[in-house]
Amino acid sequence: MRLQDAISRIELLSPAPPPVHEVFVNAVEMLNVYAPVFIAGFLITLAATPVVRRVALIVGVIDAPDQLRKHHKAPVAYLGGFAVFIGFMAAMFVSYVAIDGEAADLAPVPISILVGATAIALTGLADDIWKWDARLKIAGQLVAAAALASSDIGIGAVTGVLQPFLGTPEDQLFEIGGLVVSNVTLYYWVGTAFLGFVIIAGCNSANLIDGLDGLLAGSTAIMASGFLAISLLLASTLTIEDPATSLVGVRVALSMALLGTMLGFLPWNFNPAVIFLGDCGSLLIGYLCVTTVLLFGEQGSPSLVVAGFIIFGLPIIDTTIAIIRRKLAGVPLNTPDAQHIHHQVKRLFGSVKSTVIALYGLTLVFTVIGVALAAILMLTGTRVLVVYAIGIAFFGMVIGVAVKVALLQRAEAALQPQSDPAA
Repeated sequence: MRLQDAISRIELLSPAPPPVHEVFVNAVEMLNVYAPVFIAGFLITLAATPVVRRVALIVGVIDAPDQLRKHHKAPVAYLGGFAVFIGFMAAMFVSYVAIDGEAADLAPVPISILVGATAIALTGLADDIWKWDARLKIAGQLVAAAALASSDIGIGAVTGVLQPFLGTPEDQLFEIGGLVVSNVTLYYWVGTAFLGFVIIAGCNSANLIDGLDGLLAGSTAIMASGFLAISLLLASTLTIEDPATSLVGVRVALSMALLGTMLGFLPWNFNPAVIFLGDCGSLLIGYLCVTTVLLFGEQGSPSLVVAGFIIFGLPIIDTTIAIIRRKLAGVPLNTPDAQHIHHQVKRLFGSVKSTVIALYGLTLVFTVIGVALAAILMLTGTRVLVVYAIGIAFFGMVIGVAVKVALLQRAEAALQPQSDPAA
């Protein structure tokens, strides 16, 4: 009894742990709270686009048709991406000043994300106007990745993958000459390298499918709806113990802003388009999509990142096929051609509108699969290996089809000179 009394006395004298400020939110509440973000992105982009178009026509920043890869009949203004950037930044401003209730205690969108978006948009804008060298475009994308790395965005996804093999971030990995290297250091540098890769890949993947009126803007609106669904699922299933560091509101705000700006731009960009996104818009869209997907892994759940990239499947598929096709053909990776998914589907359907709507449907299928996987993971606790297996099978089949198509095209090209009468 004396020992128990002593233990009880120690517990009474010990300082109590600080209270945890838990916040519980639901999907409907989050939609209502962040609706102004969507409205601002939609209205500002809708109003800014014709103004930007007028400026582009005055200064001569236009895209002329070439009858091979560009199917519009008359020159069309560029710089639509700058209107998207204006709408996105307006939506971000609203997310800082117009959020109320318990959601106001949630962490706002990090400044590093806005710095990265600005770097990407200015890089694309410079390329639209002055036709920058590809290396300068990559440099701008690396600046954006560095901005994200400064806030450790993307590190969580890598940590979730490596932790089962290397242990917690606090564990010591090895020691060289008295220098102790911990997992924290390894995770940071691996995460930074991964971040740079996915930002460059995401930006350029979005750029590659921006080849038909309304294709990228409409597809991104569907993707953003999927990102929003996963963000709301996370908000309603997580217990937010520290609102000041929680990314629940950040994911919802980015998804709502992206959805609003795309729907605001689409009426001007759908066939027949009067303005194009240009690199300013396509690179920015790729950056925002990839950043949102990476934020799904900040709770150490890389499976949600896999689900997010399945939603982003159309650009990934097109880029994968393009890389394989050009490698097998022995041409540089940046060589333009008319063999992208939208070109091939257009040859099948004949019209731009039918092609774009068909690819909207394909994007919707990917989005439903990605959201369903995320929901199964969060609501049922299914083992993550199931999600990885589906993701590996999905992208493995894509690569297999890409190799087959590329081999067939190479075989046809090899036979072409033999069937040429003039040869």
